[in-house]
Amino acid sequence: MLKLGDSTPSSAVNAERPFLTTPPRPHDDVLPDKVPPTPVGQDSVCVPGRNCFARGRADRLALLIDGEAYFRTFMQAAERAQRSITLLAWDFDSRTRLHFDPPVPGAPPARLGEFLNWLARRRHRLMVRILDWDYPMVFGTDRELPPRLGLGWKPHRRVHFCYDNTHPLSASHHQKIVVIDDALAFVGGFDLTVRRWDTPAHRPDDSRRECADKAYPPFHDLMLMFDGEAARAIGDVARERWLAATGHDIPQAGDVGDPWPDEVRPELTDIDVALARTLPPQADAPPIKEVEQLFLDMIASARERIYIENQYFTAGSVGEALAARLAEPDGPEVIVVVRLFSHGWLEEHTMHVLRTRLVERLSAADRHGRFRILYPHIDGLADKVCIDLHSKLMIVNDDMLRVGSANLSNRSMGMDSECDAVIEARGDARVQAYIRDVRHRLLAEHLDVEVAAVVAAFETHGALGPAIEALSGRTRTLLPLNRQPDWPEAVIELARVGDPQQPITLDRLVEAFSPELQLGTPVTPEDDEEDATPAQAPATGRRRWSRAAMARVALPGAVMLLLLGLALVWRYTPLTEVADAERVTGWARAMADSSWAPMLILLAYTPACLLMFPRPLITLAAVIAFGPEKGFVFALSGILIAAFATYAVGLLLPEATVQRIAGPRLPRIAETLRRRGLLAITALRLVPIAPFAIEGVVAAAIGIRLAPFLLGTLFGMLPGTLATTVFGDQLEAALDDPGRLDYGLLLTAALGIVLLSLFVRRWLVKEHRNGAGQAAERS
Repeated sequence: MLKLGDSTPSSAVNAERPFLTTPPRPHDDVLPDKVPPTPVGQDSVCVPGRNCFARGRADRLALLIDGEAYFRTFMQAAERAQRSITLLAWDFDSRTRLHFDPPVPGAPPARLGEFLNWLARRRHRLMVRILDWDYPMVFGTDRELPPRLGLGWKPHRRVHFCYDNTHPLSASHHQKIVVIDDALAFVGGFDLTVRRWDTPAHRPDDSRRECADKAYPPFHDLMLMFDGEAARAIGDVARERWLAATGHDIPQAGDVGDPWPDEVRPELTDIDVALARTLPPQADAPPIKEVEQLFLDMIASARERIYIENQYFTAGSVGEALAARLAEPDGPEVIVVVRLFSHGWLEEHTMHVLRTRLVERLSAADRHGRFRILYPHIDGLADKVCIDLHSKLMIVNDDMLRVGSANLSNRSMGMDSECDAVIEARGDARVQAYIRDVRHRLLAEHLDVEVAAVVAAFETHGALGPAIEALSGRTRTLLPLNRQPDWPEAVIELARVGDPQQPITLDRLVEAFSPELQLGTPVTPEDDEEDATPAQAPATGRRRWSRAAMARVALPGAVMLLLLGLALVWRYTPLTEVADAERVTGWARAMADSSWAPMLILLAYTPACLLMFPRPLITLAAVIAFGPEKGFVFALSGILIAAFATYAVGLLLPEATVQRIAGPRLPRIAETLRRRGLLAITALRLVPIAPFAIEGVVAAAIGIRLAPFLLGTLFGMLPGTLATTVFGDQLEAALDDPGRLDYGLLLTAALGIVLLSLFVRRWLVKEHRNGAGQAAERS
C-alpha cells in the first residue's frame, strides 16, 4: 500500500505546495483502508515525510544494467502502452537509436522520435508526453534543435513535447523517469538521448557507439523498473511535474492492461519501493531534500559495508557522514566507484577539483583502512578517455538498494530536481540475497569476471576491498583513483561556484556583493553598530558591526577576487594559450584595420554581459585598437546597447520568471528603484549588487522607463569605463615601453573608483532606510 507522511512536519511543508505530494486519485477507493503489516521484523530506514515522500508496493521489479538492456526494454514496454507514456528528462533526443537489430519489414523504427510517432499512429487513444529541461544555451552544442523550430524531428499531434522552465536560475530538471499507463515505471540515471547506448562489455572499439559520425566512450548506467502501487506513485510525480510546467493535467490511465514486457523476467516480486526527491525552493515553498536525508540515514544505518557508484563525488554533507563512519573503530567499509576523467575543462576545474578535496578528507578520516575509491578501466581507449560511469547507486550492507537520478553532488542535494527509488530487505532473506547478487553482478562486470568469482573472493577475504584487489589486474578492471593534483585554495573556492547547493537568486547576490543592503530585513539605525549605544550593542550589535565593517572593504575585496579569478581562468583553462599580452595587443591592433572592427566592439558587450564575460577585457581591446578617445566612445556605446538588450528581455519575460530570478526580495528592490528612478539606476550601475544583465531584466519588469534606465546606465558606467580606458591606455604604453607607465595616474584612477563606490554605497543604504521607514509609516 502507498504510505504517505501525513503526520510529519514535512507534510505540512508539502501541503503548501500541492504538487509535491502524492494527491488522492479517483480510483483510490478500491484500495484497502489500512496498510497490511510487513512480515519482517526490522524497522524501515525509509520514513515517509522524513527521507521519502511515499512507499508503495511493487508486484514486480528488475534492474536494467547498461543502455542495451534499458533501451530495448523501454521499447518493448512502450509497444504495450494503451493510453499514456510520460517521459521526464534532463535531455531527450529523437535521433537516439534504441537497438541495432537488422531492419525487418513492418517492425517499429529504431530511432526514438520515429518510434514514438509510430506508436501514436498505431494507437489512437495513446498520448505521449515528453518533459525536457529548458537548458541554457551553454548546453546547446550537445543537444538536438527544439522541435518547435521545424528543422528536425516533427512530433505526431499526440506526441506532446514541452520544456520545463519552472526551476530557479542555475537549477535544472534532472529527474529521469518514464511512466507507462500509470502501471509501469522506470527510474534511474538514463536519459533517452544520444551517447548513452552501450553493452555491458564496454568494448573500446564498438562501432555502434557513435553519434553524429563521432565515436563516444563506453557508457555505464542503471535503471530500475517496477510496477504496482509504486509505479502509480511515480506516475503522480510525472503528473505533478507536467502540471507545474505546462498548466495541464494528465488524466489517470485507469486499468487498461499490463505493460510489463514478456521478455523481461522479474528479479524480485512483492516488494516495497520507497521514493525520494529533491526539489528546489520556489517563491512560495521551501526546498524538498528527501534525497539528501535518505543518503545520510542510509549511511548511518550501515553496519558492514557501503558500495557506491556515482558520476560525481562532491556532496559535502554526504562526505562528512562517510568521514564520521570511517573514523569509527567498527564502522563499515566504504567502496566508491567513479569515472576517471571529467567531461571538458569546465567540469575538470569544478567537479574534479571538489572531488579531489572530498577524497582527501575521507582518506584523512580513514584511520582503519576501510575506504577505497576506484574507477572502471579497460585497455584500448584513447588518452584522456575513460569508461563513462554515469550510474547513481548505493547499496548498504545487504539491506538497502538505491537507484535514481541523484548524483553525489551538492546540486543534487538541494537545487536540481531528482528522484530516487529504494528497496529494503528489513530482515527478508529473499531480498537480502537479491541485493547481494546485484552488487556482485556489478563488480563482476567492472572486473571482467564471472559472478561466481566475485562471490568466492568475497567469501575468502570477508570484505569487498580485498576481494576487489584479488580479482583486479585484467585488461578490464577496477583501479584505484590515484592522487590528483594539489589545487590552490583559491581554485577550490571558485570551483564551488560550479556545484552550489542552493539556486542563485538576486537576493543571494545582494548578500554576496553588498552586505549592507539586506533588502529582506529593513536596516534601521538601531541595527547598525555605529548608531547604537553601548547598551544596545551586545553580541548582535557586534555581529552587525562586523558585517558593516566588512562592507566598507567589500569593493576592494571584490576587485581583488575578480582579478584573482581572472588570473586563475587564464592559468587553469584552455585560455592559457591565448593569455599572452603581445598576442592580445597584436590582435587588437590588427582588428583596427578592419572596417567591421567598430561594429564588433559595439555588439560584443551584449553576449559578454549574458555570459558573464568580463567586459573590461573588451574595453581594453577597444582602447588598444582605436586609442583611448575612440575606444572610450565605442566601449560606452556598446555597454548602452547591451543594457537596452537586457531591458528588452525583461519586457518579454513573464512575471513569474522574473520573480524566480530575483527572489523574494524583489518588492523591496523595486520600491527603491521606483522611488529614485534615475539616481537608483546610476547607483546600481556604479556599485552593482547583481550581474549587469539581471539588473536590466528586473528594471524593465518592474516598470522603470527606458529613458531613465539608459541615462542611469550611462552615468553609472561612465566612471568605470573611464578608469578601464586609463588602465588600458597605460597597459598599452607599458607593453611598448615600460618606462612610460604613469603610476600616479593609475593610482588616482583606482582611488577615485574606490571613493566614489563607497560614497554611492552609503547613499544606497540611506535610501533603503528611508524607504523602509516610509513603508513602516504607511503600515
